[in-house]
Amino acid sequence: MRLDRLKKLVIDSLEDLKAQDIKVLDVRGLSNVTDLMIVASGTSDRQVKAIAYHVVEKAKEKGLPPLGVEGEQAGEWALVDLGDAVVHIMLPQTRDFYNLEKLWGDAAIEEDAGSAKGAKPKKSAKSAAGSGVTKPSRSRSSAKRTAAAKTTGKRRAPAVKRVRGTGI
Repeated sequence: MRLDRLKKLVIDSLEDLKAQDIKVLDVRGLSNVTDLMIVASGTSDRQVKAIAYHVVEKAKEKGLPPLGVEGEQAGEWALVDLGDAVVHIMLPQTRDFYNLEKLWGDAAIEEDAGSAKGAKPKKSAKSAAGSGVTKPSRSRSSAKRTAAAKTTGKRRAPAVKRVRGTGI
């Protein structure tokens, strides 16, 4: 199956079950394992499992059984290996923690690939640095935490919320 058809098949499968924040990373020059990494988020572990299962079923219908499926039991992060494309479906907090988009920073990234059919790849943060594109600044609270950590050498503990009537 041609790569563009495979990409469309996966994106359509992800959209069928309302996967969020779909991004396509073109890793052809960076990895000899696969050509595309498609990353998407599900809102719950049940949705992550369902999306992974749906991608597998749609691929099988087209005569492309996956080479492997991992993590579909836990539902925090499911991986579907389709050979030329590897699909990662994760919970948002897991995706934020592992940040695959940053890890593969040199890859061309199509943001919101599902909503922008045929969108042109955007430059990654690394390659955009030389083109005059600036990175978004940190939030004010993040900057305060960082400043506090620099001055005291420690990170501040998060504020504890008091609950009425419990004495805590």
